[in-house]
Amino acid sequence: MAANPKVLGIVLAGGEGKRLMPLTTDRAKPAVPFGGSYRLVDFVLSNLVNGGYRRLCVLTQYKSHSLDRHITQTWRMSTLTGNYVTPVPAQQRRGPRWFTGSADAIYQSMNLIRDERPDYVVVFGADHVYRMDPSQMVAQHIESGAAVTVAGIRVPREQASAFGVIDTDESGRKITQFLEKPADPPGLPDDPNATFASMGNYVFTTEALVEALDRDAADESSLHDMGGNIIPMLTSDGTAYVYDFADNKVPGATERDRGYWRDVGTLDSYYDAHMDLVSVHPIFNLYNTDWPLLTSSAKRPPAKFVLGGLATESMVAAGSIVAGATVRGSVLGMDVRVFEGALVDGCVLLDNVQIGKGSIVRRAILDKNVVVPDGVHVGVDLARDREKYHVTESGVVVIGKDVVVER
Repeated sequence: MAANPKVLGIVLAGGEGKRLMPLTTDRAKPAVPFGGSYRLVDFVLSNLVNGGYRRLCVLTQYKSHSLDRHITQTWRMSTLTGNYVTPVPAQQRRGPRWFTGSADAIYQSMNLIRDERPDYVVVFGADHVYRMDPSQMVAQHIESGAAVTVAGIRVPREQASAFGVIDTDESGRKITQFLEKPADPPGLPDDPNATFASMGNYVFTTEALVEALDRDAADESSLHDMGGNIIPMLTSDGTAYVYDFADNKVPGATERDRGYWRDVGTLDSYYDAHMDLVSVHPIFNLYNTDWPLLTSSAKRPPAKFVLGGLATESMVAAGSIVAGATVRGSVLGMDVRVFEGALVDGCVLLDNVQIGKGSIVRRAILDKNVVVPDGVHVGVDLARDREKYHVTESGVVVIGKDVVVER
């Protein structure tokens, strides 16, 4: 084992994000804005960079223009020390086909591993909201001698059927089964009422990863998926271990937000994760300067509140103006305008949204450039909203990019 192991980071960012439509109509899921100032991919990249891993390849595929642009313009490392964050589009290096799964994405990008020649490969997903120090997971992986280590988060057993589930031996470390959304999830050795759900984050010993990808590529029956095929393969070999996310200690974390992790794969979970941000003592704290969440700095003036404009329990990004209006329990992106007499209550407004005079918008997600004309109501009459727009199971109205809301 190398004294200073060489680690390559691969971020899987090629998913379509169908369950986030219409937010993914015009962009890749990892490029979806979050928290007023960020994109989803910023969370995984911040964790890897803060953890000391600064040679990172982001594998992209679907509707990747805005994602590629964000990465190249925002995530610029010092080339003096050989650091980089680079988007890598599907290149059809293995023949005339696109990525057929997350494992195939890495298999088709094997040149990245050959060129870098790392001792270990960190493979993380790009669409979760959380803080994590990946170096602690890598340290456990090296110490255990595993072929792969899978990050697991403890979830109540009755909720675990929604996830890929990890079953372990009595030690709670070695993986004995990897189960996809099981009807009867197994309990943990130290807590029968909890189950390890896979976070979609993996650390591989390079030789083991390359061998597993070659074996998987030769299997015509495989779906070529990391969680569905590669991890079960290495589990059956007896070389897969779990890393307990509860053991991860991030500098500056509070007791309230320690261990926070959200899969924002649905519109309701995306909305709920935003609502986690806006309380006085937030469930997830964006303001931890010891482990900063990094993104491009806004080249805009500060937010402004005029004519008695008011925002409570809310986050308002740079360039936005609340003029004689009320904003409650909401997250506003950049360059939002809320005009006189309007009410925005429990909403997520992305960049450049405009809310007209006297309008009411409740429990809604409005994508970029949406215009709500004067006196129009959104989220007040859900039956009417359903006739024209998407309304989630929990009653959140979602309006896609560039729409002018009808009166």
